[in-house]
Amino acid sequence: MRFSLNRRRFSDLSEQEILALAISSEEDDARIYRSYAERLRAEFPATAAVFDGMAAEEDRHRQRLVDLHRDRFGDVIPLIRREHVAGYYARRPVWLIENLGIERIRAEAEAMERDAERFYLAAAQRTSDAATRKLLGDLAAAEAGHQSTAEKLEQEHLTEGTRSSEEDNARRQFVLTWVQPGLAGLMDGSVSTLAPIFATAFATQDTWTTFLVGLAASVGAGISMGFTEAASDDGQLSGRGSPIKRGFASGIMTTVGGLGHALPYLIPDFWTATITAFVVVFIELWAIAWIQKKYMDTPFFRAAFQVVLGGALVFAAGVLIGSG
Repeated sequence: MRFSLNRRRFSDLSEQEILALAISSEEDDARIYRSYAERLRAEFPATAAVFDGMAAEEDRHRQRLVDLHRDRFGDVIPLIRREHVAGYYARRPVWLIENLGIERIRAEAEAMERDAERFYLAAAQRTSDAATRKLLGDLAAAEAGHQSTAEKLEQEHLTEGTRSSEEDNARRQFVLTWVQPGLAGLMDGSVSTLAPIFATAFATQDTWTTFLVGLAASVGAGISMGFTEAASDDGQLSGRGSPIKRGFASGIMTTVGGLGHALPYLIPDFWTATITAFVVVFIELWAIAWIQKKYMDTPFFRAAFQVVLGGALVFAAGVLIGSG
């Protein structure tokens, strides 16, 4: 709250401060684009070249703004940044975006330019000073020019074949880093916990005890699978990506898979809870088959047969053990 109160309103800034704010904003955006380029250079060199060009364009605009400031106000540029001004458009942290997919990074870059253009246009409409209005209009035009430059750079570096190749690589990386570990975890959590959950259910017919066993089995399996996946491969040679990401994907999906048919046993009535758990198990197994078809190119009925057969055998084992 104190930080918010200490921020200045855009309407209170002088023309010199507006120009200084624009200069610092251009500097920040150039750094962001260069960070994106370094993040993508190894796997997506063509897109990295686009961001290199966009960073260079930001540098040129920054230099024009610096020259304008020197002509109008001298060499000393006030220190004012985005976070000092209330209502000024913000940028998401680079670390939050750069670990996402290539299309998400491209979309973020487009949004950056649109945000800046809209802000300058809206600010220009709110001022009656002719010089300030012209300055803000020039800044809006510069941001619109950035979008045109980005499109030209994409046309230069991202041919149809190059873009298709990068998208294939991005999809492959997504599958290796997130889908495969997550699918393995979902299968393990959904299938391996069937036996202990339903064995406990039919042995005790106590829904609360069954829920506790299911919760313990799901969480324990999730922790085990997560650490196993993270420790099995650092991703450097295999190209499977960050072990931390894979560990989280595997661990979380393992826990989710087990909790799916443990949570119904929060219902006090045994048979209502059990029938609900049956339905959840059916949905889980078919979801696994769908994911295999969509991302692993496994024929749906073949995947369904394998998953349903395996799940049915484990389920039957749990029921038989519990009933005995």
